[in-house]
Amino acid sequence: MSQGADQLEREWVEEPAADLLRVLFDYKALSSADVRRLREGLSAEPVLTVRLAECLVRLNPWLGEDGVRRAVAAVTRIAAVDLMEANEKAHTALSYGVTAPHTENGRRQDRNVRFFDFDDPSANAFEFARQVPIRGPRQDIIPDIVVYVNGLPLAVIECKSPALADPMGDAISQFRRYESRDEFSGLGAPRLFETAQLSIAIAHDVAKYGTTLTPARQWAEWKDPYPLTLDALTAQLGRTPSGQDILLAGLLAPANLVDLVRNFVMFETINGRRIKKFARYQQFVAVGKAIERIRGAVNPQRRGGVIHHTQGSGKSLTMVFLATKLRRLPEAENPTLVIVTDRTDLDDQIAAQFKRSGFANPIQAESGEALRKALSGGAGTTVLTTVHKFHSAVPRRSAVISDAKNVFIMVDEAHRTQYGALAARMRAGLPNACMLAFTGTPIDKKDRSTREVFGDYLHRYLIDQAVKDGATVPIFYEMRDACLRIDGRNLESDIRNSFPELSDEEIEKLKRGMRLQEKLAGAPQRVEAIAKDILEHYRSTIAPNGFKAQIVTASRDVAVSYVEALRRLGAPECALIMSTSNNDSARLQAHHLSKRERDDRIFHFKKPDDPLKILVVCDMLLTGFDAPVEQVIYLDAPLREHTLLQAIARVNRTAEGKTYGLVVDYWGDNRRISNALDLFSEEDGVLNALRPLSEKIQLLESRHRAAMRLFEGVDRADEAKCLALLDPDDVRAKFELDFLRFAEAMDMVLPDPKALEEPYVSDLKWLARLRVTARRAHYQEPFDPKDYGAKVGEIITKHLSVEGVEQLLVKRDILDPAFKQHLDSLSSAEAKAAEIEHAIRHEIHVHRDENPMAYASLWEQLEKIVNERREARVSAASALARLEEMAAQVSGVRAGGSGSGHGLSGAAGAILPFIDDGADIEIRSGAAADVARALEGYAVVVDWQHKEDVQRQMRRAIKERLRSFGMEAAKIEAVTAKVMDVARARFAR
Repeated sequence: MSQGADQLEREWVEEPAADLLRVLFDYKALSSADVRRLREGLSAEPVLTVRLAECLVRLNPWLGEDGVRRAVAAVTRIAAVDLMEANEKAHTALSYGVTAPHTENGRRQDRNVRFFDFDDPSANAFEFARQVPIRGPRQDIIPDIVVYVNGLPLAVIECKSPALADPMGDAISQFRRYESRDEFSGLGAPRLFETAQLSIAIAHDVAKYGTTLTPARQWAEWKDPYPLTLDALTAQLGRTPSGQDILLAGLLAPANLVDLVRNFVMFETINGRRIKKFARYQQFVAVGKAIERIRGAVNPQRRGGVIHHTQGSGKSLTMVFLATKLRRLPEAENPTLVIVTDRTDLDDQIAAQFKRSGFANPIQAESGEALRKALSGGAGTTVLTTVHKFHSAVPRRSAVISDAKNVFIMVDEAHRTQYGALAARMRAGLPNACMLAFTGTPIDKKDRSTREVFGDYLHRYLIDQAVKDGATVPIFYEMRDACLRIDGRNLESDIRNSFPELSDEEIEKLKRGMRLQEKLAGAPQRVEAIAKDILEHYRSTIAPNGFKAQIVTASRDVAVSYVEALRRLGAPECALIMSTSNNDSARLQAHHLSKRERDDRIFHFKKPDDPLKILVVCDMLLTGFDAPVEQVIYLDAPLREHTLLQAIARVNRTAEGKTYGLVVDYWGDNRRISNALDLFSEEDGVLNALRPLSEKIQLLESRHRAAMRLFEGVDRADEAKCLALLDPDDVRAKFELDFLRFAEAMDMVLPDPKALEEPYVSDLKWLARLRVTARRAHYQEPFDPKDYGAKVGEIITKHLSVEGVEQLLVKRDILDPAFKQHLDSLSSAEAKAAEIEHAIRHEIHVHRDENPMAYASLWEQLEKIVNERREARVSAASALARLEEMAAQVSGVRAGGSGSGHGLSGAAGAILPFIDDGADIEIRSGAAADVARALEGYAVVVDWQHKEDVQRQMRRAIKERLRSFGMEAAKIEAVTAKVMDVARARFAR
C-alpha cells in the first residue's frame, strides 16, 4: 500500500472507528503493553486470559481457581476437526455457559459458569486494541482492530483506504488469509476466529460484515444503527454518519453486541456442509421492535403486530431469532410458542428450519388432537402447526386450550387464511395470546386487513431495499405471446353440426360458457410453440450459467401438455409437480407422485449440479418455495395480485453467479402485472377507511335479524313449514339476498371470536341447510356447457394455427419506474377500452336490478366484445370504438329507458320487457304503466319492503293486471317475482 493510501486508511477509517468505539460507546482502548500483560505475554493466544479470568470471578463469585482454569480452557483449548466446529463449540459455551464443579457446605454440585452478563451489558468489560499481532502456525497476522468483551475477541475489524479500487474485496480477501482458507492455508491465525463472531471490513463510506468462513458474496452492509436513530447518531457524532459509522453503531453498541452473539447466531447443515449464519440488520431490528412492543404495550391485546419483509429476505430465520429471544425474555415467563402456517409444505419447511437451527424441542403437531394436547402441556412448549388443525382442536368457542398470557403465536404468510373461521378458532382457543404476523405481501384493503387483524407494522423491509442490500437479486420481466389465428369461417357451423340436439339458445350459452381463454391456452399447437420458445430461451440464456427454470401453467391438464411437449422436443430433464385427486382422468393419474416422490424431485431440483433442470407446476411451489438455483420462471397462467407476486419472488433468491431473476410471461396481460406491482408500493392510508369492530358487530346483529325475520313465530323444527314460506319466487330471492348479507357480515367480523358466538354460528348453519333444501325443491336441471367442453376444445384446436412467438415487451427491471409507466401505456387504446369496460361492468352490477332485462342484454353484448378483444384478438382500437357506443347506451338505460324505443321510462320502462312481446307494443306499454302505477301506490307505505302483508298485496295487484292483460298462467308467477325485484330496486326507501 502506498504511503498516501496508508495515511488515508489511518485518518479516514481507523481513527474514526476507534473514536466511535471509545467516545460513543465507552470502549476502553488497550495499548500493546496492555495486551501483552492481559494475555500473560503469550503472543499465540488470541484471548486476553488475564482479563477473562478477572471477569469470570466477578460474574461468578462462587467460582474457585480450578473452575476458572476449566472455564478459560473451554474457550482456549477447543478440540475440533476444523475452524467451523471450533467456532460452534465456542459459541455454545459463550451463549449458554459451561459447567464447573462447586462445593458448598461440604456438598458438591455442578453450577453454570457465565462468560457474560447478558441482562446488564454494562457489567461486562468492553475493550479494543489496534494493530495486535496474533501468532499463526507460520507467521503472525496483525488485524487493524480487535474488539474484546471480558477478554474474549468477539469482533475483528479490517480497515481499508477509501481510495482503493475495491476496498471491500481487498478486506474480505485479507480475512480469508487470516482464517487460513483455500490458497492461504497455513498463512493465517485461525485460532483468533474460534471465539470471534464478527468479521468487519470498513472503508469510511462503505462497510460490510461477515462471520466465520462467510463467502465473499454473502458479506453484507448494516444500514440501521437501531436502537439509535440516524438523527440521534448524527447528533452524537456531530456530523453526518458514514457507512462505517452506521455499521459499527449497529453491530458494536455494547447491548447490541452481546444480544447479537447470544440470540442472532445459528449453525445449520446444508447439503452436508456446516455453515454459520448471522442476522441481517432487518432481522435484528424487526425482532427488537417486536420485543419493544411486547414489553411496552399498554393494551395486552395489542402486543402483536406485522413484520412485513419481502419474499426471499429471510422471514423464516427472523421467526427463529424472535423465538430464541422470546425464550429468554424474563417478561415472557417461559413462553409457549406457536408457529402457524397455512400449508403442509410450509409447515414442513418452517419445522425443518427450526430443527436445523438447533432450536430446542420443537413439536410438529400431526392433528388437531395432537395440537390441543401439546398446547395443554404447560409453559415452555414450541409447537408448529397449520391453521387448519385448529378446526378440530377448538370445536367450539368455549373450548379454550389455554388462557395464559405468555402464549405467542407467529403466523407465516399472514396475508392468507387469517381472516376466517379457522383463524377465529385459533383466537378462541388461545384468547390471550400475542399475535405476530409475518408476510411479504400484507393486505390492506376493504374488510381484509393484515394490520387490522394483527396490529400495526412492527417493521417493514420492502423489495427495493432488499435488492439494494443484496439480500435478494433484482427481478427482470419480459412479455411474450404465441401468435394465434383461427382458420376457416366454418367454426360456428362445426360447433352446431357437432351438437344437433342443442337449441340456438343453448348453443349461445355453450359459446359463452366455454372459457375460451383456457381452451386456447391449452391448445396443443400453442403449447408446442411456447415449449419450443422456452427451450430456445433456456438453452441460450439460463443453462450456460448453470441455473434452472420453473414453468407455471393455467391448469393441470395444460401442465401435462407442457411436460409431454418438452420431452418430445428433447428438453433437459424435467418434472411435473401438481396436486392430485382420486377423480383425476387417466391422463392426469399417469403423472401422479407420492409425497415422497414429490419431495425427491424437489430435492434434486434444488441441487445445482443435478440433471433435473425444469419444474412444471400449476398450483404448487408458487409460495414458500426456496430454490436459489432457480433463475427464471416461465409464466403461462392468469395469476393475479398476491399470488402473482409470490410466484415472481421464486426467482429472487441469491446464489453464486446469479445477478438477476427473470420472469418470462406468456399470458400477456399487462394490466395484471401493473396491478400486482402496485402492491409493492402500497400506501398505508387504507386502514383508516376500514370499519371499526364495534360497527361490524352491529352490522352482524342487524343482518342476522333480517335473515331470521321471515321465520319469526315459526317452529324451526318443522322444516316443511319453513320451506313452505320460501315457495314464492320473490320471497326465495329475498331470502337468498338476506342469507348472503348475513354470511358476508360474519366474514367481516372474523377472525374475531365474536363471530363464533351463538346464535350466529348455529343460525347460519341452519339457514344454509334450509337454503340448500329449498334450492333442491325448486331445482330445474340447467344446461351445463362443461359437458361439451372436450369436444368444443377439439373443434377449436382444428381451426387454430400458431404463427410463432413474438416478444411484446423486452426484458426490464420490475423496480424501474419506467417499466411501470411502459406497462400502463403499452396500448393507450387498450387501456382506455379497459377503463370503459370496467365502468360499464360496474354500472351493470350496481343498477341491473332496476332494469334486469335491458341490463342483461347489455351484459351479453359486453361479454361478446370482451371475448372478441381478448380471445379472437380484435384490435384494441376497434373494441374501444364499440365500447364507447355501449357506454352511451348504458347511460340511456340508467336514465330510465328500456332500450326498446317505446318511449317508456322509469319503473314502467323497466317492467315492459317482462310483458309478453307477442302483443301490440301499445297494449304492452299500457300494461307495464298500469303495473307501475299500482306498485307506486303501495310503495308509499314506510318500510314496505320489510312488511310481508304489503308485499303480498303488491304481488296480488301485479298478478291481477297480468291476468287481465292475458298472460299465460304458467308465466305469471315468474314474471311477478321479477317485477317485485324491480320494485325493491326502485321504490325501497
